[in-house]
Amino acid sequence: MNINGYNHHFHHLATRRRLISPSHLFAAVVAAGQRRSMATTAAAAAAPSSAASGGDGRRRGGGGAAYTAIKERVVFEREVKKSKFIAIAGPVSDEQSAFSFLSQVRDPRASHNCWAYKVGDQFRSNDDGEPSGTAGKPIYSAIESSGIDRVMVVVIRHFGGIKLGTEGLVRAYGGVASECLKNAPTCLVKSKVPMGVEIPYELLGVLYHQLQAFHAEDIKQDYETGKDVTTMVTFKVDYDQMEKLEEAIKANCGRDIPLYKS
Repeated sequence: MNINGYNHHFHHLATRRRLISPSHLFAAVVAAGQRRSMATTAAAAAAPSSAASGGDGRRRGGGGAAYTAIKERVVFEREVKKSKFIAIAGPVSDEQSAFSFLSQVRDPRASHNCWAYKVGDQFRSNDDGEPSGTAGKPIYSAIESSGIDRVMVVVIRHFGGIKLGTEGLVRAYGGVASECLKNAPTCLVKSKVPMGVEIPYELLGVLYHQLQAFHAEDIKQDYETGKDVTTMVTFKVDYDQMEKLEEAIKANCGRDIPLYKS
């Protein structure tokens, strides 16, 4: 064994540990998680999907502390100049679940099965044979106006023999989608916010008790804090529980414990 080489490696590691600040460590842990999430999203977006052909896939910036979700599947039906329009709305979590929902509700006997969905900053729509922009986009506009997220609306049309024209189609598809969402029971879903705390080993039990009480998720530990007998614990907690959790940790630990937020 090369003792000199080992000592040099140990000295380099110790120096590196001393240079890592808690805020930088927390930022690095959060960034690593975000990179993994972005890589997963990019891989999903790059994967071909035959069911999505004809849709106008796009992205839009967004995000927030909470979002409004639809609780259950809702159906709304309306007749427009002898054509029957049936709007079906339901909760979806991603593109895969959206296409699963579409396969469940679409009617192969219908003239058209047009749709749109929105999941965070991702959304797509499809005219399914109707003139471009007369079905999918109006359905998506109805979703956007409703303020509901993670939802899909499929509008099934049984043609009645009378053509509606471009404006008539836009009004019909957008109208039934809008009415369907108005009748939908909704709930507020709170987003999870990344947080981190640098804490001595002796207080880990106290910390974990509080994290459990506040239903924290995705809890991880990193011992590369640059300090002896100290670890960085990262986790996610409901947006509106951040301040209460911070107060509870400081009160139960009996000292001022620095918390970091993304």
